[in-house]
Amino acid sequence: MSTFFIVVILAALFFEYTNGFHDAANAIATSISTRALRPWQALGMAGLLNFVGALLSTSVAATVAKGIVDPNVITLQAVFAGLIGAIIWNLVTWYFGIPSSSSHCLIGGVVGATLVTYGHGVQWVVIGEKVILPTVLSPLIGFVIGILLTVAMAWMFRRVPHGKVNKRFRAIQPFSAALLALSHGQNDAQKTMGIILLALVAAHQLPATADVPMWVKFTCALVMALGTMSGGKRIIRTMGMRITRLRNADGFGAELTASSVLLATGHLGFPVSTTHVISSAIMGVGATYRIKAVRWGITRAIVLAWVLTLPASAAIGAFVAYLLKVLVHYGLIAPL
Repeated sequence: MSTFFIVVILAALFFEYTNGFHDAANAIATSISTRALRPWQALGMAGLLNFVGALLSTSVAATVAKGIVDPNVITLQAVFAGLIGAIIWNLVTWYFGIPSSSSHCLIGGVVGATLVTYGHGVQWVVIGEKVILPTVLSPLIGFVIGILLTVAMAWMFRRVPHGKVNKRFRAIQPFSAALLALSHGQNDAQKTMGIILLALVAAHQLPATADVPMWVKFTCALVMALGTMSGGKRIIRTMGMRITRLRNADGFGAELTASSVLLATGHLGFPVSTTHVISSAIMGVGATYRIKAVRWGITRAIVLAWVLTLPASAAIGAFVAYLLKVLVHYGLIAPL
């Protein structure tokens, strides 16, 4: 194995780590904000169940490895440039506390790098069917289900005093948070598995038809778990406190909604954004009471980040790929 191949693998694992602390808020912010769990309890539980969830399937990894770009065309140079684009956008949005999609910045980075490196090789039809369409539909589904579930729970407990309802849901909310952490691991960790599989194919270590090796599954699961347990307090504050005020029943509803959508899309191999799904579920829950319960100013900033993530990470990935081409052309670095 070449030194550059090892660098690419390390870059992929660093992205997985940033994915963990960037998206830790997805699974635990609501439980922390409603005080169902203490921060250290929530982070520990999320890390453990992210690890378990990452080992459940490889449907999403297969989509990323074989459905985004042509594995017979891609090289390590393009994979590396795409990863750098994704890492930079992840860190920028984390710094400003914006819950953007780690999934989409990874896909965008690789697509941008591939286009600059080769001018072709991007599988647009699959991206449209398995990335763009689910990206548009999954937040809408999360928003609607969040409303419906909240209305159903309000009707079921309409004769029970609010204090008693809150106490009951505080006791069971850790279970919905656990399910969300499990579904997050199943969905998000697999994207880096797919990228590492793509790198193994590009380095001629595996054929294009190969499945994800066990060492890749285990390593990605472990790194994501460690990243999750390191936190991500900026985004936890946005997700749990700034979108809308949540009670325990609301947190339970948002978490159950998001985990249901994520488990379904993970089974189908759709690399959707866990951030989009849980954010829209929280908005749906808040909007059930009254439209003004949702802080739409914050929501507009989140939606803007959603829209910008794919093109912004693609642009950064394309720039890094172009820079590498120039450096190789002028002999400043050896061909990669």
